[in-house]
Amino acid sequence: MATPPAPFDRGHTDDLMSFLAASPTPYHAVANVAARLEEAGFKQVAETDAWDGTSGGKFVTRGGAVIAWYVPSGAHPHTPFRIVGAHTDSPNLRVKPQPDMGNQGWRQVAVEVYGGPLLNSWLDRDLGLAGRISLRDGTERLVDIDRPLLRVPQLAIHLDRSVTAEGLKLDKQRHMQPIWGLGSDVHEGDLLGFVEDEYGLERRSITGWDLMTYSVEPPAYLGRDKDLLAGPRMDNLLSVHACTAALAEVSRRDEAASLPYIPVLAAFDHEENGSQSDTGADGPLLGSVLERSVFARGGSYEDRARAFAGTVCLSSDTGHAVHPNYAERHDPTHHPRANGGPILKVNVNNRYATDGSGRAVFAAACEKAGVPFQSFVSNNAMPCGTTIGPITAARHGIKTVDIGAAILSMHSARELCGADDPFLLANALTAFLEG
Repeated sequence: MATPPAPFDRGHTDDLMSFLAASPTPYHAVANVAARLEEAGFKQVAETDAWDGTSGGKFVTRGGAVIAWYVPSGAHPHTPFRIVGAHTDSPNLRVKPQPDMGNQGWRQVAVEVYGGPLLNSWLDRDLGLAGRISLRDGTERLVDIDRPLLRVPQLAIHLDRSVTAEGLKLDKQRHMQPIWGLGSDVHEGDLLGFVEDEYGLERRSITGWDLMTYSVEPPAYLGRDKDLLAGPRMDNLLSVHACTAALAEVSRRDEAASLPYIPVLAAFDHEENGSQSDTGADGPLLGSVLERSVFARGGSYEDRARAFAGTVCLSSDTGHAVHPNYAERHDPTHHPRANGGPILKVNVNNRYATDGSGRAVFAAACEKAGVPFQSFVSNNAMPCGTTIGPITAARHGIKTVDIGAAILSMHSARELCGADDPFLLANALTAFLEG
């Protein structure tokens, strides 16, 4: 008999809302994951240090990526891994190297479009500014100006009557540059000088930056019965949060010392633009960490091969709930619904990594957790997106299964999901990590 999860009391979703609000950028998300892991007893290790083979929880961070793992006391060098994977980045507007610009008496900030956002969802929203800055003294720090600071103003319908008949057409360069004040004199260093003033730094102390805009509207319950959750960056911080909660929960349980697998969290950056970076899923980070864990426990290359051969990864990312206004865009026999449980994502052309044996692994985890799950497949006339799943499977030669939570408005500045689904996903991930 399956053991049902604890009654849904909104505690997990409340915590997710706090996590979303505190994680406007991948760098903030990683910092928040690290803090939660440390609270659960994990210790951060540096990639430049020698690693030992002791048991317990450990993690490494690199930019917008974090890899964490828990070594049971009885683990062998060839003990396989159970990995829950996700990504920390979301489509948005990011500050260009020369950010200061203006036109017609308006001060503006030059931005570049990151990933594939629904551009119209960024119009007329109050935007904050956050990210990572590098200082002249060689240090780095996170910044977050969490107040209405910028805005991409939409053109009034009176000045473009064609919108009614032809729809809104946005040029990424001409139409997406936000305003942030008035003035005809635009000087180089205005934006960075403002950030320096906000944080009490000396002028021209910022020598490098990765800054991005975000909607300052907080996450919120929505609907008559408050059974929906609206918020930013759920693709894919919803999964990052669930994966972190699952790993922390497994490590706390009494039976953790006798786990048959080494549970792992892998949260990557740059999924939204192809994953090809040193912190992306197509980079060497995950493979390096797993190999070093094997070797630190006295393992050989043969042990590494044995461990990888028995490893399974759940790639958790958001997927499409059936849209009530566009039901014809979905496969007619596959209509994932909000609060129906996590989705199993299938594509025979390997845009997702799931196969039949992988489905069985996920089904077993859901049965153990007492969690329902749904299947997702795209309409044949609508090619689907992809995830870190196929990349992880191909790069490391490990069995990978694509799953996630069903949402609406994917890639919008503000997305929507069932308020129960994050909790159900976390329970399924926990059961999977326990083996």
